[in-house]
Amino acid sequence: MKKIVLFGVLFTFFTVISTAFAHPPSDIQITFDAKTKMLDAVIMHNTSNPVNHYIKKVDVGLNGEEIIEQSIGRQENSLSQTVHYLISDVKDGDVLYVEGYCSISGVLKKEITVKF
Repeated sequence: MKKIVLFGVLFTFFTVISTAFAHPPSDIQITFDAKTKMLDAVIMHNTSNPVNHYIKKVDVGLNGEEIIEQSIGRQENSLSQTVHYLISDVKDGDVLYVEGYCSISGVLKKEITVKF
């Protein structure tokens, strides 16, 4: 019985500790090139272990509707994840958004209004 209680306490402790280090992206820098129709986003997410704590998913939306969902297996470096997408249906005044999801916990959404 003591082993079960000890296991429960340790499990709870490590679960709390691991989520304490989890955090959503700190910023998303979005640019859109009207000539090439390319959306570039740099998702800032500082982590000491980009293999286990990383940006796991990126969603892109156009005028409030999701148009791209990309799953990512690991973050490209310890500071950020960069993504590039061709968005051919964009018109002047459209609103693009990018959402970045942490593999442990948290999400951040940023948007821009397209100007030609």
